[in-house]
Amino acid sequence: MPVFSCIIENKTLNPVRLDRYISENLSLLSRSQIKARKLTAKVNGKDVKISRIVKPGDRLELDWIDSPPVDIIPQNIPLEIVYEDTRCVVINKAQGMVVHPGAGNRQGTLANALLYRRLNKDGCGKADDAEARNTGLNVRPGIVHRLDKDTSGIIIAAYDEESHAFLADQFKTRKVRKKYIAIVQGAPKENKGRIETCIARDNANRKRFKVSANGKTAVTLYKVIKIWRGYSFLLLSPRTGRTHQLRVHLRHIGCPILGDPVYSGADKNFPGALLMLHSKSISITLPAEEKARDFSSDMPERFSQVIKKLEMTNG
Repeated sequence: MPVFSCIIENKTLNPVRLDRYISENLSLLSRSQIKARKLTAKVNGKDVKISRIVKPGDRLELDWIDSPPVDIIPQNIPLEIVYEDTRCVVINKAQGMVVHPGAGNRQGTLANALLYRRLNKDGCGKADDAEARNTGLNVRPGIVHRLDKDTSGIIIAAYDEESHAFLADQFKTRKVRKKYIAIVQGAPKENKGRIETCIARDNANRKRFKVSANGKTAVTLYKVIKIWRGYSFLLLSPRTGRTHQLRVHLRHIGCPILGDPVYSGADKNFPGALLMLHSKSISITLPAEEKARDFSSDMPERFSQVIKKLEMTNG
């Protein structure tokens, strides 16, 4: 994490906001980068907001998250675009597509596809240039939030850092409204309800999370759409965004998501089922706009196939 400290020595400086002083006088970060990289500050030894007015003689102590090294290779991978403008894009992510590159998944991810798209928007044909393929031109793919590999559906990304900060702030302040659909084993005791727990990483299995008093608060609203013998179809509205939140919460109430390889056992009626969780819609305010927009996607074919079988066997 970069750290910077100094005393404002320019005696002719008029009192100015800290974020403006950082971007215009120190040229450390732009004002959008200050938000995106979660800069924290102390003035004269006390924690302050970036809107604090500073003046000559003030001692500044700053630290922020460094921009991660960009080694993502742009790839021309087809995407289902729900909405796109010059500043952001909404995608209906396919199930099985990894969002960010990681160990064993350096290519074929949503980030690779978005970087290719962004480079081509910034300048014709840049993404097909050999140097661009190797360096990504130091451009980040702009993904604002995440979906698990096996969760399909709506996800949003930004094409510039200012837009990224604007969108990310709405997730941070819980202004975004997301809805998911899921087919689960069993049925909740009530037709609608609220699940509120704390969730933490499972120390016994670092790939899992669990309900724990030592975790972070997680809230999910649910509504039962339909019940079959042994299964139910739910509409889910997460109010927080913890990792694996919906999967952990549904397992917690005794209704694990069908096809979940981590939180559910094999199902005898659907032994080959993939994760039956889909990000159906999102309501979010776009950059330079004042009112939230709603974006949604159709129910995936894998849901239709499972529902058809359930209707036949429960008919």
